[in-house]
Amino acid sequence: MCIRIMITTNLTSAKTALDAHEIIAIPTETVYGLAGNAYEEIAVNQIFALKNRPLYNPLIVHIKSIEFLGQVAREIPPLAYQLAEAFWPGPLTLVLKKQAHIPDLVTAGKDTVAIRMPNHPLTLSLLQQIDYPLAAPSANPFGSISPTTAQHVATYFNEKLAVILDGGTCEKGIESTIIGFEDENPVLYRLGSLSIEEIEAQIGPLLKHNHTSTQDPIAPGMLARHYAPKTTTYLTEDVNELIQNFSSQKIGLLLFQHSIQSATIAHEEVLSSTGNFNEAAHNLYAAMHRLDRLNLDLIIAEKLPDIGLGKTMNDKLERATKKVE
Repeated sequence: MCIRIMITTNLTSAKTALDAHEIIAIPTETVYGLAGNAYEEIAVNQIFALKNRPLYNPLIVHIKSIEFLGQVAREIPPLAYQLAEAFWPGPLTLVLKKQAHIPDLVTAGKDTVAIRMPNHPLTLSLLQQIDYPLAAPSANPFGSISPTTAQHVATYFNEKLAVILDGGTCEKGIESTIIGFEDENPVLYRLGSLSIEEIEAQIGPLLKHNHTSTQDPIAPGMLARHYAPKTTTYLTEDVNELIQNFSSQKIGLLLFQHSIQSATIAHEEVLSSTGNFNEAAHNLYAAMHRLDRLNLDLIIAEKLPDIGLGKTMNDKLERATKKVE
């Protein structure tokens, strides 16, 4: 355990910690990750322990280049290479047959491994300086809101990490899209920063997998409960109606585009006043963090239009919220 956390842009400090099998936080274009040497079980065990993450939930392995893919995966379908060429570095994770030296701990005992090449200059530079890939789930306690700034990570893991690499605010703001292959057919396992439409424009129609799992998920991010604030949160298509049900309580609102002027609301967050999905996704988790710090009685989140990245954000919010009774 570290006495004092180091928030820095110094890659030498990060590499030294990783080489010593310590865990650091890294920035990516999606969210910050808790990273350790993917080949070393001692490091991977620390990731699971820090996050309090169940061992049946696999991790994503981050690599430095498309050429490195064959060192962690085997029997790679041509479509996987096509997707990697189109979207790496970027917010796309591929689930592929794993090489034997990838620890079963990383893959939750499965013969497949989730892999991506992150698109952040600091982390890409770090990956070029090490000779192993990084196992790196999101840098938050299991089930909590994902972090999009170094300070979010520090708040979660004060004095528990060797280094937090500070790469600023994450550009995309929500997790990577995960694609697997069944009989070499591409299958969507998790909605993310890369829209279905963008992927299908490259390779044609995707098979859609059930995106909710209570145990033994095929890929990360598929559990039914995830990304959740501590504050009780509801998702609705009619915010004004739901406000009336809780009129005596201290309410915060998470809205897509339009403000709701009401004296009964303690605080509101508008994700994009222009209705821009990319801006809304960039702001989503940061807005949830701010609302969760306000000691509200509840948060009411507005469902977004169910297209493009709106579909992704709705998926995240559905996993973070309670059903309205």
